[in-house]
Amino acid sequence: MGALSTVAALTGACSDGSGERAAPPDIAMPQQLGKPEGRLDLVAWTGYAEDGSTDKNVDWVTPFTKATGCKVHTKVADTSDSMVALMKTGRYDGVSASGDASLRLIYGGLVAPVNTGLLTNYGDIAPYLKDQPYNSVGGQMYGVPHGYGANMLMYRTDKISQRPTSWGVVWEKDSPAAGHVVAYDSPIYIADAALYLKAHRPDLGITDVYELDEEQFEAAVDLLKQQRPMVNQYWANYLDELQSFKSGYNYAGTAWQVTANLALADKTPVATTIPSEGATGWSDTWMISSKARHPTCMYKWMNWITEPKVQAEVAQWFGEAPANPKACKYTEKGFCSTYNVGDPEFYERLAFWKTPVKDCGDDRGNTCVEYSRWAQAWTQIKG
Repeated sequence: MGALSTVAALTGACSDGSGERAAPPDIAMPQQLGKPEGRLDLVAWTGYAEDGSTDKNVDWVTPFTKATGCKVHTKVADTSDSMVALMKTGRYDGVSASGDASLRLIYGGLVAPVNTGLLTNYGDIAPYLKDQPYNSVGGQMYGVPHGYGANMLMYRTDKISQRPTSWGVVWEKDSPAAGHVVAYDSPIYIADAALYLKAHRPDLGITDVYELDEEQFEAAVDLLKQQRPMVNQYWANYLDELQSFKSGYNYAGTAWQVTANLALADKTPVATTIPSEGATGWSDTWMISSKARHPTCMYKWMNWITEPKVQAEVAQWFGEAPANPKACKYTEKGFCSTYNVGDPEFYERLAFWKTPVKDCGDDRGNTCVEYSRWAQAWTQIKG
């Protein structure tokens, strides 16, 4: 394992020579928990492990420490690539991985399978978040779902008076938003181009926006290069995007609901929509390191973070749908309807982030473009 298996995962070796998807490294999982080790080291998205230092009224880490004795140390990461790099160091017990990182972590031997039987809240988590291609392999879960959401189209209503019905507003040269478009700064954004092409270029035969053969991939890259002059900002931190919309520099682009909520709270004229083509989305999973030095504390954390009350706190602070629908009993009125909690039809319209690998998952075999190529192309696209 170690360096060899990590390189294999990053170069798309998630399939063996026959075209069958290879098994991930054989890593044991606990059958019972030991005594909490007193410490927990996490890699997390901003807002996922609040301890009162950002806002004294927002703190679910301190009660966790009081309940378990596990003192939490969190390293915030702004991108999935950063999360993978940090997990490679072996210094962290767990990570709040999005789907564009999870398979890299699994096949790289960086995270271990999870014994869901040791998590008392696991049965309450929405079924459509379990056993998905971004958080499991061969029916084995590699984490516990945390929260999820859509990469929505946000636009300024004072600049674009009619609600856009298509993502064409960010792709087409004659768009009223041209020169004022925002785009998510990540190689996984190539899937957003593929999603648009899936609807508007049926001749390409795109079925899964993360499983692109050479022709499909090149078409997506070409569309992104065409879009480049229209883009005024690539964002990784949603607060940067928020500022650009508030200032009026930007009119339309991919955003999270939390960004829209904050903009509206500041009386910025924005609205969000899921256009006719659908949207990409993200479902985050807490995963345990294969080298975790504090495994019992990590299991305690995975159980704590899926408690209904804690889920409600996290979801409302960050702006996402909670993985445990029982959280809705503790959220503000209307919150769960805003985020379409418990509405599988809404989430069936989303293509959740998934790490691209060579194995297309169909009769095309190992002809799809793996993530390392997506990363190279993204550097070229941005110029």
